[in-house]
Amino acid sequence: MERHSIPRILIPSSSEGRVTRRLFLGGVLGAGAAAALAACAPAGKSDGGGGGDLRVYSWSEYDDPENLDGFTTKQVLVDSYSSNEEMISKLVAARGTSGYDIVIPTGVFIPQMAENELLEELDLSRLTNFEKLNPAFRGQAWDPDNTYSVCKFWGTTGFAYDTQVIQRELTSWEDFVDAVKNEASGRTALSDDPGEICAILPFIKGWNQSTQDPAELEQIRTFLVDELAPHISAFDSAPGGGAIPQGSQALVHTWNGEARRGILASPDPDRWKWVLPTPETNLWMDNWAIVKGAENIDAAYEFIDYSLAPEAALLNTEYVGYGTGIDGTEEAAREAGVERLEMIFPTEEETQRMYTGEINEAQQVRMEIVAEMKARAGA
Repeated sequence: MERHSIPRILIPSSSEGRVTRRLFLGGVLGAGAAAALAACAPAGKSDGGGGGDLRVYSWSEYDDPENLDGFTTKQVLVDSYSSNEEMISKLVAARGTSGYDIVIPTGVFIPQMAENELLEELDLSRLTNFEKLNPAFRGQAWDPDNTYSVCKFWGTTGFAYDTQVIQRELTSWEDFVDAVKNEASGRTALSDDPGEICAILPFIKGWNQSTQDPAELEQIRTFLVDELAPHISAFDSAPGGGAIPQGSQALVHTWNGEARRGILASPDPDRWKWVLPTPETNLWMDNWAIVKGAENIDAAYEFIDYSLAPEAALLNTEYVGYGTGIDGTEEAAREAGVERLEMIFPTEEETQRMYTGEINEAQQVRMEIVAEMKARAGA
């Protein structure tokens, strides 16, 4: 299929690669069972009558606090996770007693979450602002009828570097790897995401980022464990809140909004440079979804619909640094003078170099590779 035929649309490189229920459960529990089982259900869990607070399990700093405070139906309490695998493993281990009402999975994980009965089917008639979502961000291959999910944010993956430490221009994934091994050795953070980490070499080699080829996977293992791991100092999915503004890392592999958040918070933002690397990189969509058995379903619908309204979407875009897919947000952000807009909305030329990965039979291998890499890095 033509991966780049429609810019600005998140299209999986294949609609195949479905994962069996057994592999999915084994993979996520193998990756995060200890953390999941150690984590108790959030405090204040209601008695089943829809009382208590609305509880959201989300990525770090993923809503403008003004939006959270402006929702008056219930108090919104948010816990954060650093990877889809961490979130899923907790839901699986809780067996319907996690206490959460809303989660924000990345699109490619949704078919397996639905198959394993982790998500409620949506009644789109209860989301009056769904029609404000641009058609390009509806009906993705992993949820063609928006049965379980609605776009919250979309973005891409690259890296930011400290130009006071790395005093040359970096533009490609090859440049990134070279800097990891040289100027940024011991001061490089990777996102805590197996798919993103394992995609670095495929982007360089021109392989599919979600490759299932055994020979290519073995090369990825050697590259990450033997070549890169000795130079990595952290696996961090939220460097915008620490590593970048504090300058504790010189090179940070991350998402565009997270990089923007960190650069804006830096006391010297001009020392940081964001790179959307060549030749290719990832394009992803994170989604609103309601947890199976949620105790506050009415409030969950109200909060999702409230967040899809153009005013709330603009606040979230400015605060978090990602597009929401709501029509007119980019234009409204430009009129409002939102800073570093180029980091939020890639150009059409840049989107032509992006494509979405998939969850397939190699997912467990990727998680094993990254676990081995972390052990070797001592991070």
